[in-house]
Amino acid sequence: MVAYNKVTPAVIAELKQIAGEKYVIFNDAEQLEPFSHDEIPGKKYRTMPEAVVRPSGATEVAAIIKLANREMIPVTPRGAGSGLSGGAVPMYGGIVIGTDRMNRILELDRENMMIVVEPGVIANEINEYIKEYGLFYAGYPMSMETCFIGGNVAENAGGGKAVKYGVTARYVLGLEVVTPTGEIVELGGKLLKDVTGYNMVQLMVGSEGTLGFFTKIILKLIPLPKYQVDLLCLFNSSEEAIKVVPRIMAETGIIPTSIEFIDRTAFKAACDYLNETIPYQHCGAMLLITADGPSKEQVEYEYELIGKFCQDNGATEVYVADNPSTSERVWKIRRNVGEAYNVFSSRQSGEDLVVPPADIPAVLAQLQAIAEKYGVLIPCFGHAGDGNLHARIVCPPEWSDEQWEKTLPEILKTVYSDIGKAGGRISGEHGIGHKRKPYMKYVVSEEYINMLRAIKKALDPNNILNPGKIFDLSPEQ
Repeated sequence: MVAYNKVTPAVIAELKQIAGEKYVIFNDAEQLEPFSHDEIPGKKYRTMPEAVVRPSGATEVAAIIKLANREMIPVTPRGAGSGLSGGAVPMYGGIVIGTDRMNRILELDRENMMIVVEPGVIANEINEYIKEYGLFYAGYPMSMETCFIGGNVAENAGGGKAVKYGVTARYVLGLEVVTPTGEIVELGGKLLKDVTGYNMVQLMVGSEGTLGFFTKIILKLIPLPKYQVDLLCLFNSSEEAIKVVPRIMAETGIIPTSIEFIDRTAFKAACDYLNETIPYQHCGAMLLITADGPSKEQVEYEYELIGKFCQDNGATEVYVADNPSTSERVWKIRRNVGEAYNVFSSRQSGEDLVVPPADIPAVLAQLQAIAEKYGVLIPCFGHAGDGNLHARIVCPPEWSDEQWEKTLPEILKTVYSDIGKAGGRISGEHGIGHKRKPYMKYVVSEEYINMLRAIKKALDPNNILNPGKIFDLSPEQ
């Protein structure tokens, strides 16, 4: 394990020279505390930083990272803190570098249909900015109104529109990166094709802040779809609903924008949280399906065909949301499932499982069997159209903390082992961070992890940048 040094008053003095005195937090527990965690409930995955710095751009970031290398102090990049893997938590203390001041939209290139932004731009602000030009950024995480685009790139965020449009990586064309040793490097650019050497842009996307600090991002845009309709399809059981998912595209020939699955328990929790009155009481699960496109006729054709297919295959009701108000009503329920369970209990574990889409019915059945075996709740929801299920393992209220802490690792081992056997992985979009790090061995080989270690050691010889995430560099760490 690397022997890191503490942040000293002398280091703080240099940080203030680099970024400005008012942009450095030190020796103030109340101000440091928000940087000790992300959105994982509870306190298990929290670690306090020793200092927080909020630089204004690449030059300051590079100077901070060079200082950290010289003094052997770990550095943790941080966006909005909306993650669910502990990826932005400073496991070894040290310095957190915030990106909230790097929040400018630098350029809209309408001719090339690209936009250049800094990492602290809120994801939703990109689409708000470009919609008047008839353009659209399709990397659409569910927390779009709060998350920073830099964090989305670091985690290769997915979201509700990934079935049709893909995840963040599809839209990242170029990056300005500060390396773990403090150099500023341009990767990619305003190019739709580029095989000039290794694909370093895509290596950085999804690297969870362990290989580089993003200070500028070039994103591909697409034409804004003019029409959208959402279908809320009710089924008698989760089994009936989830079996329809892989068949929709295969048998209708249509690729919906979204296919979201919500079981009855999760739907009820979100409705209660929002005081929503959509009539769900007599159904067992829901599919939320979106169709969009350039013409009203095309969208009508698609949603009518999909709706009829669902009715012919077990849907008891199909509600059509064909205006912004009703669409927001049903999507608000989906977006707030996680928040509803956060209010319900802090003793829970949010999982981000991904399997081949056709295997989702079998995986859902396995999860319910595991819930029954251990006597816990495992409500499920998520992006079923691309094989990504979010499962919340929720502690029964009568359990003691000791029983929960003892049983949860056993449940996770069982869940992840089953996912590995199904050819799946333990994260589809939230990342590994340090929450899921111990369970990597259940889904990938040691040889694969050694490849990751070799890349990390080559780019970050002092293990300064976001250490302790995804994998350990050695068994002792």
